[in-house]
Amino acid sequence: FRNVSFNVRKGEIVALAGLVGSGRSEIARSIFGIDSYDSGTVKINNKALKKNSPIAAMAEKIALVPEDRRQQGLFMVAGVNRNISMESFDALTDRGLINFKKEKSLTDTWKEKLSIKFANQSDPVDRLSGGNQQKTVLAKWLATDPDLLIVDEPTRGIDVATKAEVHRLVNQAASEGKAVLMISSELPE
Repeated sequence: FRNVSFNVRKGEIVALAGLVGSGRSEIARSIFGIDSYDSGTVKINNKALKKNSPIAAMAEKIALVPEDRRQQGLFMVAGVNRNISMESFDALTDRGLINFKKEKSLTDTWKEKLSIKFANQSDPVDRLSGGNQQKTVLAKWLATDPDLLIVDEPTRGIDVATKAEVHRLVNQAASEGKAVLMISSELPE
């Protein structure tokens, strides 16, 4: 991609649309530090972000819900609880050990907020429907309380009711003052 420039402000949803293969996902992955770029800068709160570093992006409160939840967003054989808590381990550990009570509470909170349906917190996410898997990825990143939420194809492969729920969640994130970059190949979205 070349000559890409845009701003995403707090409380705003910016849509980045384009056909599959047009580079929109690569832009998101570059902002988050997964893919490299040759020149330019990514700034958050007027501060240049370290290139090629997802750790630096997360430290600056950037979250990325990737296009492919199964390959890039979830540990399919791990439990729902572990997937939701994965990016929040610092807040869930006591002297380097996971506090399972805190992890259970976090999972319960996001189960309720996002209406994620599962029988047991330790059930592997590969047993969930596509919509509940997508909500699990959203929960994982929303639990980090990001300033910038990047959602790449957030409604791909999910049913109509869950699509509406995901749209509500994205709108809610913006109404709570988060900056949202939403990437989609569906123009009506």
